[in-house]
Amino acid sequence: MAIQQLPVRFVMDRAGLVGADGPTHAGSFDLAYLGCLPGFVIMAAADEAELVHMVATAAAIDDRPSAVRYPRGDGVGVVMPEVGVPLEIGKGRIITQGNTVALLSLGTRLAECTKAGETLAAHGISTTVADARFAKPVDRELILQLAREHELLITIEEGAIGGFAAHVMQLLSEAHALERPGFKVRSMVLPDVFIDHDSPPAMYAKAGLDANGIVNKVFDVFGSRHAPELQPAEIEFLAERAERRRQANAVNGRAKGTA
Repeated sequence: MAIQQLPVRFVMDRAGLVGADGPTHAGSFDLAYLGCLPGFVIMAAADEAELVHMVATAAAIDDRPSAVRYPRGDGVGVVMPEVGVPLEIGKGRIITQGNTVALLSLGTRLAECTKAGETLAAHGISTTVADARFAKPVDRELILQLAREHELLITIEEGAIGGFAAHVMQLLSEAHALERPGFKVRSMVLPDVFIDHDSPPAMYAKAGLDANGIVNKVFDVFGSRHAPELQPAEIEFLAERAERRRQANAVNGRAKGTA
């Protein structure tokens, strides 16, 4: 398919960790083995609305194979579009703008990145949250902008080592972005073990890919330079407050949509 550039569309459910289905059904490895194939377009939906647009994008691609990945389970409660609109291939988006830490998410870890960003902001760390949308091709302009404008760039993905982060690191290396004094990069991927079945939140907490894990990763890099050490109860409180705010915004958005 890749050699012939056939417009075959892979719609892959169970991206990432899948709760009761367990490790035999976890979508942990597709980013690595599809991302190395020339010409492939790979998308990962951050929420149910993004999935609608990505299905429309895949339907519009007629000159190469493509893949859309999304998780098992519920959506996050965003306002749903009436019709899917094809996305520009290989372009991400900035959700919130900061200037110290950049969290570049691929897939549904975006909600946890948003919670983490609010927690970090409460402790004086200005944080940009961005949605990559595409694992391949990556958004060169967005990634290099994040690298120029922040002290720390962290990629977060629901996949094993060798996936999205590898493409980002290759781009940063080729563009000499890693040579900028004081600039740091970290990647957050699924650990190199099979995680037994549990609730998805518990599995992601065990993998270190929830809001608490992201916040802790930032402080692992910065130490105490930006803020005092966070206590677990404090992190949980701030994450819950961010979740309540997100839910309120979702309700308000639905109300506007039906008005």
